Amino acid sequence: MNEHTLEQLDPPRLVSGDPLLTARGLTKRYGRIVAAEAVDLEVYPGEVLGIVGESGSGKSTVLRLLNLEEPADAGKYTLDIPGYAGRNLLQLDRFERRQVRIQHIGIVYQNPHLGLRMRITSGGNVAERLILAGERTYATLRTAAEVSLASSEFPLDRVDDLPSRLSGGMQQRVQLAKAIALRPQVLLLDEPTTGLDVSVQALVIDTLMRLQRELRLATIIVSHDLGVIRTLATRVMVMRHGRVVERGLADQVLEDPQDAYTQQLVHAKL
Repeated sequence: MNEHTLEQLDPPRLVSGDPLLTARGLTKRYGRIVAAEAVDLEVYPGEVLGIVGESGSGKSTVLRLLNLEEPADAGKYTLDIPGYAGRNLLQLDRFERRQVRIQHIGIVYQNPHLGLRMRITSGGNVAERLILAGERTYATLRTAAEVSLASSEFPLDRVDDLPSRLSGGMQQRVQLAKAIALRPQVLLLDEPTTGLDVSVQALVIDTLMRLQRELRLATIIVSHDLGVIRTLATRVMVMRHGRVVERGLADQVLEDPQDAYTQQLVHAKL
């Protein structure tokens, strides 16, 4: 916390300054199914926004839209980054969307198969992101990949192992190393601890917390695990049927939920 007090800041956030990521009116439909409806959010540098809700609530859809994986039906999405400040990223052409994703957004998927190539070594997976950014020198690629893997606390004696031979926790560390390889401004986490043993979950959470402090990323984490959200998130946004039903500081929302659905969600997890 900096020298500002909570009362001096506009609630419900704990950081000052301008948001790095802003989305207004994000909407996505699949036929008659409303996956996301008029979703507004903002995330500040060094802040973690948690998105919670039951399966089908729209939280993962919002993450995919923010990762520019698929087009939105409506809305505006901006990042305060050089060359793109004020521009609606949803309106970029395919090439520019790809460049923004490579240079400025990192993502860790719940299913490692979505984020990793299982027939390429762990180091090669991280180096691939560097290659996409234009790096071609083998020595530089190798060194940079090892630095990123070490940052995610991946054992370097396994840098040449295929992800298919790694445990789930190790695969998530490779995904994380790949996500931060180019030091993006935004990190998106889609259920990063689901399916992991409790001890492994704790190690992954510790790593995420350390990287958040070191890199001051604008992070969004989607999870059904309110314990993970309580540990990592500064603020929380609750979704149901594609809509935001409650938002606020993490402690406030999880300790004293106001919306009936949020109350049910919190009590069901107790």
